[in-house]
Amino acid sequence: MATAVIAPVSAAARPQIPAPPPASFAPPTPTTLQSTYEANRANAAEAARMADAHGDRSRAAADRWMAAPARQLLTFDGRGPGQAVEVLGDLLKADHIAVLVPGSDTSLDTYDRFHKAAQALHDRTGPDTAVIAWLGYETPGTISTTVLTPTRAEQAAPHLRTFIRELRGLVGDSTGIALLCHSYGSVVCVHAATDLDDVDDMALIGSPGTGADSAAALHTSARVWAARGADDWIGMVPHTRADLFGTTLGFGPDPTSPSFGAHVFTAGPAGHSDYFTPNSTALKNLAHIAQGAPTEVTHA
Repeated sequence: MATAVIAPVSAAARPQIPAPPPASFAPPTPTTLQSTYEANRANAAEAARMADAHGDRSRAAADRWMAAPARQLLTFDGRGPGQAVEVLGDLLKADHIAVLVPGSDTSLDTYDRFHKAAQALHDRTGPDTAVIAWLGYETPGTISTTVLTPTRAEQAAPHLRTFIRELRGLVGDSTGIALLCHSYGSVVCVHAATDLDDVDDMALIGSPGTGADSAAALHTSARVWAARGADDWIGMVPHTRADLFGTTLGFGPDPTSPSFGAHVFTAGPAGHSDYFTPNSTALKNLAHIAQGAPTEVTHA
């Protein structure tokens, strides 16, 4: 408990890294998509210059990496922990789109591992599927009190819901959209997906619980999937939920339990950070879900 309290306080005491405010756009259209990418790369380049001048060479390097000419950024915000939404592949030509929503301890400083997960999925699915790495919220720290509550998910959900609706408006009704939600990201996805009918599939992987009692309680038309690797420590987390002094602690039922009602698929021996390991059982099944091929998914 001492660590959980001290770690957030220490993080808050760190001087803020200067960066420009994010570029402001109307929702992208097929004709403005490239200019959106260009403007966000320019914002990342300016953030790198400001971080370098501030003396934070690590963040400056991360920002410069984000500003590389090949990057396709729908949004970029270099302030604080940072946020970014990146596209791998061609949104306008893809038959399917997978949106990855990360869990705790994901920021611009740790973005490389999130990008690797998105790249591994895109390599597996091929050019007919675009992958979006959606770091559109401030994730909680793994060792913190925040990770035990739905607060960050409640704050993030409206942004994810708006993003999905704008994405659907950009790509049209014929393109399949899947949400692939890891760890605390599954809490975000469930809060966002209730009554959202722009998603075809939603996969909850390595989930501590979602805050929902069942898949049916989401009132979504999406197929709801769930998986947990055999070596994932999240399986030891108690699936309880309690109100304490006006704050909800815990996330309730295990999404992989029969009573939850999700389609449970095999993830092999995956540990908590291994679901997107190349050639793994988990990645193969996630690729099938992303491609809208439910009959190809191996069920647990």
